[in-house]
Amino acid sequence: MLERHIVTPHTAHISSVFEQITGRNPGETEFHQAVREVFDSLHLVLAKHPQYMEASVLERMCEPERQIIFRVPWVDDEGRARINRGFRVQFNSALGPYKGGLRFHPDVLLGTMKFLSFEQVFKNSLTGLPIGGAKGGSDFDPKGRSDGEIMRFCQSFMTEACRHLGDKVDIPAGDIGVGQREIGYLFGQYKRISNRFESGVITGKGITWGGSTLRPEATGYGTVYFTERMLANQGKSFDGQTVLVSGSGNVATYAIEKVHEMGGRVVGASDSSGAVHDPDGIDPDLLQEIKEVRRERISTYAEERPRAEFVAGQNVWTLAEKIAVDIALPCATQNEISEDDADTLLRGGLTAVAEGANMPTTPEAIRRFRDADVLFAPGKAANAGGVAVSALEMQQNATRDTWTHEHTDARLSEIMTTVHDECAATSEEYGVPGDYVAGANIAGFARVADAMIAQGVI
Repeated sequence: MLERHIVTPHTAHISSVFEQITGRNPGETEFHQAVREVFDSLHLVLAKHPQYMEASVLERMCEPERQIIFRVPWVDDEGRARINRGFRVQFNSALGPYKGGLRFHPDVLLGTMKFLSFEQVFKNSLTGLPIGGAKGGSDFDPKGRSDGEIMRFCQSFMTEACRHLGDKVDIPAGDIGVGQREIGYLFGQYKRISNRFESGVITGKGITWGGSTLRPEATGYGTVYFTERMLANQGKSFDGQTVLVSGSGNVATYAIEKVHEMGGRVVGASDSSGAVHDPDGIDPDLLQEIKEVRRERISTYAEERPRAEFVAGQNVWTLAEKIAVDIALPCATQNEISEDDADTLLRGGLTAVAEGANMPTTPEAIRRFRDADVLFAPGKAANAGGVAVSALEMQQNATRDTWTHEHTDARLSEIMTTVHDECAATSEEYGVPGDYVAGANIAGFARVADAMIAQGVI
């Protein structure tokens, strides 16, 4: 249910549209949650700009331009035919060609893709770069599969997906379960079918064949850059701060690395098997070696660090029951911080949360943080670094150029500073200073809405 506001024509309009969306998309609770979170900020915009209501922008913006579902047949190492389901939701192209990652995970459903692609529209808008929003993937689980099985799956997936992609149409990237290995197999199959080395058709490529030197680090670094700017606005910094980071993939690992560079100390990380507490500070190099090279569980980290402790079956936020935590960076998956987790973190004196993942904080937990005046950065702003560097990779590909690590990192820092400042300025403009959720939602929405009106009813 939407937050309560005084009933006016614009709040009544928002409620009516939200009811239509839930009715047209039954059972897609994550999509409903993502829409609701944006709509809760838009009464401020519609009161000031009624033309968005007159042009039915909300109704149009919440309906994907295209939803593609397809069968993905492949053969495992035993010669048995397997079937998975593939998705690509091309949500909005008002600002540019569709852009968004591919996720391979057994929990992927159409509703998952719709929520992620809806979020992607606003995230991409906030970067200021000319890209629309999309998301895709499959319920395929790469865990425990051989390289040969993953290659055959990726080739089958791309055999259908390639019909809907192109550097001026839709440019996917990686996400959960899709790293550089999978990107390589996907790109190779696209090249084989199209007979073109169209490097701009996918991002996250290897450095030697068109990739960005900073792509693995981009989302994690970007989250920390945004948080750094948010703290600086309050006269604070990462220096001396105790930090928890959920997850142990690229986003989490590189967030940990950057926090340490800025003087903070990350003492906890996690995967689906449990959490690890390292009072000496998580070693990002060892964590990456265990997770990305050896592909082992995070419990191995605790075995190889003298003072580290593994807590089986618990999320990383439970560590705040024993240690005081200043900053939380959720970098794993959606709805991972519950209201109870928020209360646990708040008892330890939490001052800031920045979402490195997509919608990792439940609405109830967000409310607890905001009521406690904790700085809160939503994912559509704080984790925009990944897609920003993907867009920079597209720029490199378009000019057949290569950029240094330092140049790309400087551009990323500049983009994240701009995203932060726009969110902060927008929240000020609309009378809710310091509310980064409202600032991100309104700034992202307005840019897309204006483009949609300018382009007519399409």
